[in-house]
Amino acid sequence: MLSILRAVLRTPGRRVFYWKGHFTMALCVIAQPIHPIGAQLLRAAGIDVLQSAGPAALDHEVADADAAIVRDGLNAGQLDGARRLLLEANHGTGTDKIDVAHAHRLGIAVSNTPLANVRAVAEHTLHLMLAAAHQAVAADAAARAGNWRFKYEGRTVSLYGKTLGIVGFGRIGELLCGMAGQGLGMRVLVWSPRADAAHIRSFGAQVADSFGQLLQQADVLSLHRPLRPDTAHTINVATLAQMKTDAIIVNTSRGGLIDEAALVEALRAGRIGGAGLDVFAQEPLAASSPLAALPNVVLSPHIAGSSQEALHATASQCAAQVIAVLSGKQPENLLDASVWGRRRFANG
Repeated sequence: MLSILRAVLRTPGRRVFYWKGHFTMALCVIAQPIHPIGAQLLRAAGIDVLQSAGPAALDHEVADADAAIVRDGLNAGQLDGARRLLLEANHGTGTDKIDVAHAHRLGIAVSNTPLANVRAVAEHTLHLMLAAAHQAVAADAAARAGNWRFKYEGRTVSLYGKTLGIVGFGRIGELLCGMAGQGLGMRVLVWSPRADAAHIRSFGAQVADSFGQLLQQADVLSLHRPLRPDTAHTINVATLAQMKTDAIIVNTSRGGLIDEAALVEALRAGRIGGAGLDVFAQEPLAASSPLAALPNVVLSPHIAGSSQEALHATASQCAAQVIAVLSGKQPENLLDASVWGRRRFANG
């Protein structure tokens, strides 16, 4: 053992821990694929990296991990079995797939990357708005099939002068407001329980008096709120009934914000004009989902925040958080900074 230890200690930058009577290398498990820069930064900092072989192997893989970078989160059982885990670094903003409370009870810090992919998400939201309004999927299919009748039969609409209703006004909502208002000449109306009215107006948007007013006036409705018990099924039978029959709904936030059965029924019946969806109640979306069969829906597989630039930034931030924790430093963007003071092994 001493020869191994001497070899390790002679390796510049290697991070070594004394754990239950023996020395061991610091290990970070990457639970789902991320941009290669993440592993490169970790290895450059002297941290061993294990790319998970898949969900079936993850229980065993995290058992000896000091940190984990996750896109889907670890369940309570995996957290219980991860005896050395100090940090669960979430690759992204939303943490509804992470058992944050259980991790914190165990003294495991949880971090996220709240700003790394916001521009990519805003751009993709704009893309879905335009794709739905201009029937991009149906037009593409028609062109590939040589169906030039679509030129005369398709019903596309311009977004210029239309009203964009934004639900929630965080950084993504702010960016989308500028893109749609300044870029497309849309009127932007915002409903956000937490954003200050003066702040909303500073972006050139108008403030909705109520959620009902937003629903009634929006030609395009874009959702930008986290998924919580009070936001689940924000779009449902009752709220859909208040919207224009040619309105478009766009969701790049969380699938659970929409009652999908109610949306499918409204789309089938022509009570809603269309939808652009990047997120779903259950992911991946089943091939048999009614949403997949609707011609007035544009779908993407939860890729809004996955531009190459955003993936690079997100992986880099996760790696920096892991390196900080394994160096004994408090990382940026802890969900609850108070956990740091009572973190696992804080006193040696």
